[in-house]
Amino acid sequence: MCNFRTGLGYDVHAFAPERKLILGGVQIPFEKGLLGHSDADVLVHAIIDALLGATALGDIGTNFPDTSDEFKDISSLILLEKTGAKLHELGYKIGNIDSTVVLQNPRIVSYIPQMVSNIALALNTSKENVSVKATTTEGLGFSGKGEGAQAFATVLIYK
Repeated sequence: MCNFRTGLGYDVHAFAPERKLILGGVQIPFEKGLLGHSDADVLVHAIIDALLGATALGDIGTNFPDTSDEFKDISSLILLEKTGAKLHELGYKIGNIDSTVVLQNPRIVSYIPQMVSNIALALNTSKENVSVKATTTEGLGFSGKGEGAQAFATVLIYK
């Protein structure tokens, strides 16, 4: 008998000058990056929240608080690896991850294959289990106005 669980994750970060833009563990050339305590990788954060939600282990802020110096400027891929290790300890495997990054600029489609590889490697799963998509909001809302980026993720895990 399989035990299936699903999780939904969402994250948002504002753009800020003098920051690197990191999405899916890939540094993307752009004049600004995302503001946050860690590297502010909005995509990986949404995936972490989805995985933690699927296991009822809380959220990213509870597990990796922004009040801790331990996580200051840390790569979100390290946080994803730690989350994957928690799932493994509980006996779960990744069924699939489906995610969407929402931002007007820059265009990130050419970086998606590397993002998929980074996420799969951090979670010790196959690239075929990881989907990353990108979209704009046609100029609407904060992301459409170039004020920030957001990401959504859904996951299926199983024992």
